[in-house]
Amino acid sequence: MPPRLRTVVVAAGAALLVKRALRRRVQASPLWPLPALEEPVSGRSRRSSTARRRALVTERTAPAEGVVRLRLEGTGLPPWEPGAHLDLVLPSGLVRQYSLCGDPAESDAYTIAARLVEDGRGGSREVHEQLHVGTEVEIRGPRNRFPLVAARSYVFVAGGIGITPVLPMVRAARAAGADWRLLYCGRSRAAMPFLDEVEELGSVTVVAEDEAGLPDVAAFLGDVPEDTEVYCCGPDGLMDAVGAALPEGRAPRLERFAPAAFAGGGGAFEVELRRSGRTVAVAADQSVLAAVRAEVPHVSYSCEQGFCGTCQQRVLEGEVDHRDELLTDGERHDSMLICVSRGRGGRLVLDL
Repeated sequence: MPPRLRTVVVAAGAALLVKRALRRRVQASPLWPLPALEEPVSGRSRRSSTARRRALVTERTAPAEGVVRLRLEGTGLPPWEPGAHLDLVLPSGLVRQYSLCGDPAESDAYTIAARLVEDGRGGSREVHEQLHVGTEVEIRGPRNRFPLVAARSYVFVAGGIGITPVLPMVRAARAAGADWRLLYCGRSRAAMPFLDEVEELGSVTVVAEDEAGLPDVAAFLGDVPEDTEVYCCGPDGLMDAVGAALPEGRAPRLERFAPAAFAGGGGAFEVELRRSGRTVAVAADQSVLAAVRAEVPHVSYSCEQGFCGTCQQRVLEGEVDHRDELLTDGERHDSMLICVSRGRGGRLVLDL
């Protein structure tokens, strides 16, 4: 064997022996195999829940007046469960959240539906006017703030586009053999998405307001057993009616599609913008984002609801009253979403 070839063979053999010895040492360690880490209390790690992916619009239909349904296909799409939503990054850069309403068993596609909101902030109009078959979009998620918990029986209440997170739940409850019933409300039958599919599932009460007036929520929920889970998604008035119809001490599981009114509270405080060399006052009825943008107009933001992560800022000093739906416990240690979270004391210092 030539000397040069002999040297290569000896080196390769030595490397193999080292690799095997290292593997035996790792496997002998008391930490092998590594234990599974618990899910963070405040949500999943942003590495998985907000990872950026590309998807292609491969189908576009109109399941109701003013509603578009989009099928988004991609590779390596994470699995999801009923109640999950997706962050959709629109061509303009706006980030909007839409519930997944397709089949969780599909591993290569997500399905969402969006109603056009005439007096909204522009996201739904962009979906309707710019997302067509062949359009590539950026997506993040899915995340689930509205999970379907295990129960013997369920009562679902959906209003209009609020059927989107509820529909996969009904399918899952039906497939599991659980007792369930659904109250599905809307302005008219023509405006109620997926109505034909919903009615075919059985155990459904449909109330179109132009035919029967407002639904009698109290009557529908009047005999709900204590071990029954109640889910509701729809307009604020409908969700308020569901909450009021339940006995004292019982609360429904709710999903809101519109931003909740800014909660405020906690009093006024100051925010120092360390790199900008400025200090801004945040009123009790004002968000940190609004106060900061008055001084630093270019600061990034999108959803203003605490779950897209666009406005995340590093906190250098001060205690934060976290009100978001996104950050993990570790991330909350030194950062905040300034669209919803506030300071607990008199002063916060941001790396901004």
